[in-house]
Amino acid sequence: MDLGSINPVLLVAALLLASTPILLAAMGELVVEKSGVLNLGVEGMMIVGAVAGFIAAVESGSPALGFLAAAAAAAVLALLFGVLTQVLLSNQVATGLGLTLFGLGISSLMGQGYVGIRPPASPRLELPVLSELPFLGPVLFSQHAMVYLSLAIVVGVWWYLRSTRSGLILRAVGESHEAAHALGYSVLGTRLAAIAFGGALAGLGGACLSLVIVPQWTEGMTAGRGWIALAIVVFGSWRAWRVLLGAYLFGGVSVLQLNLQAAGIAIPVELLSMSPYLITILVLVIISSDKRRAQANAPNSLGRTFHASG
Repeated sequence: MDLGSINPVLLVAALLLASTPILLAAMGELVVEKSGVLNLGVEGMMIVGAVAGFIAAVESGSPALGFLAAAAAAAVLALLFGVLTQVLLSNQVATGLGLTLFGLGISSLMGQGYVGIRPPASPRLELPVLSELPFLGPVLFSQHAMVYLSLAIVVGVWWYLRSTRSGLILRAVGESHEAAHALGYSVLGTRLAAIAFGGALAGLGGACLSLVIVPQWTEGMTAGRGWIALAIVVFGSWRAWRVLLGAYLFGGVSVLQLNLQAAGIAIPVELLSMSPYLITILVLVIISSDKRRAQANAPNSLGRTFHASG
């Protein structure tokens, strides 16, 4: 075992990148749940975004088009969920689970001809002068654009929900859709917009995985990250900054266990691979033990069906 082989600078830099797909998906789900909708199809939207973005990038030669295609494909899938649950009033939990199964199946079909192909390179952004600073340079100023975009989205979502009129309307819909409807706000329109936004971010997270972190297509490559994103929203008590912390916690454990494997630590590889998920479950159990706090932070209309009577 050689723990001295673990470079702390590279470890932290890798943590930021590894956390980005989950952070993007979790921020999208945060907005969706703030509107009062529970979408358990995050895993399915992420994997569809991963394969759609990969195919678009390979065929066009442009990673940027790949990310756009990923966001669009996942948003369409999310809107399918939205129509089923908000217009046809199907059960949100069952529909979300069905969405995940559908996404996993259709992504496997779409990606059959792309296994073993490398996508076009998506280089890091090297900020002049700043990227040469010790420690902070490689950690903060020599990252992929998606890392910076994810941080900007955290700030944007926090500001939108806290300081804008439409953000306050979205929160009002999530707290009491009956009251919001009585005041003349469009519950259906607000929720469909939130669902599409959440799907687009999940798709970007999937594309970040297939085009940047693991630049290849592999069936089932999201490996439960969509479920972790759902858990992190609860961990973060439906608050943007806490969701950011939760995503980086999971990403940090994931990167650390890989480095510990490389260092030859005397712990079974299988146990190390399980550790990010086990720690996430442990944190959720601790949080869930305080039921009053959890219920106080959750939107009151979360998962409830809305039917306009007039």
